[in-house]
Amino acid sequence: MRQTWFHRIAFGALLLTFVVVVLGAFTRLADAGLGCPDWPGCYGFLTAPQQAEQIQQAEQAFPGWTVETHKAWIEMIHRYAAGILGLAILFLAIVSWRHRRLPEQPVGVPLTLLGLVIFQSLLGMWTVTMLLKPAIVLAHLLGGMTILGLLGWLVLRHGNYLAPPQRPPFPRLRLAALIGVAVVAVQIALGGWTSTNYAALACPDFPLCQGQWWPPADFGQGFVLWRELGVNYEGGVLDGEARVGIHMAHRIGAVVTALYVGALAFALAWRGHFPQVRLAGGILAGALVFQLLVGIYTVLWQLPLWLATVHNAGAALLLLAMLLVNHVLRTRNTSPAAGG
Repeated sequence: MRQTWFHRIAFGALLLTFVVVVLGAFTRLADAGLGCPDWPGCYGFLTAPQQAEQIQQAEQAFPGWTVETHKAWIEMIHRYAAGILGLAILFLAIVSWRHRRLPEQPVGVPLTLLGLVIFQSLLGMWTVTMLLKPAIVLAHLLGGMTILGLLGWLVLRHGNYLAPPQRPPFPRLRLAALIGVAVVAVQIALGGWTSTNYAALACPDFPLCQGQWWPPADFGQGFVLWRELGVNYEGGVLDGEARVGIHMAHRIGAVVTALYVGALAFALAWRGHFPQVRLAGGILAGALVFQLLVGIYTVLWQLPLWLATVHNAGAALLLLAMLLVNHVLRTRNTSPAAGG
């Protein structure tokens, strides 16, 4: 029973993490990252100020800031969801430690997740107090994706999902799948850097960029990771050529990711004796095609908020699909009831 409840809560935490990642993307894309200029409250309140008296108090307490209630609510909803997720992961860590002597009880991953959640909360605070500094915002995004990936791996391993009856004898594919995780992670980082520097529309056309295959681009300035403190980075501070450099790097990364992940999915589809491997390859291919199409139309349709948010969700799904492939290639179904 302990294993059953542990798995259910881990699965619920995974779903909640996906929601938090999507909410974080929506908050960033809606320019609501500074909807509340303090942390963990909002203009000194536990909720977004919305009454006239509260707004007046908030603007007096934070001179130079204008209360935008709708943006404040977007930011606070994201914080509430992240807080609930933190409690769920704390519960997982406590349960795993109390039952650490049980043979099938994971311990290392839940404790690592707890440490990551604590650090992620600090990044969330610094994101606000450092005025959306791109390096901090990117670290916050990658922290969320890391938590999502670890929870996904925990759920897959503990639940034994899609585990074949015997471990697939494909050592080269296992290595390729592991490299694939790194390829997807780098592309997610490039996408995050594009978003945090407001470079998504530096190339408003596709497949060309500003009507050229290779427009003037300043990669050096575009990839300066740490800039001065005290600057409000909302809306971006880079010039056009630096933003083009960031955007072009993201496009190049997309091509590399598409070729590598596509080839891996194709290779998995040929493993006829293992339907679980073929299915995992099909899921990976579907996630890749979906993400590529959403990315292209995000540019062609000039970055609509809903589609840009879906693009971030697609990145999370692609990461989970890659982890599923690694799981299927590295495990076997020793206990059909594992995970309850």
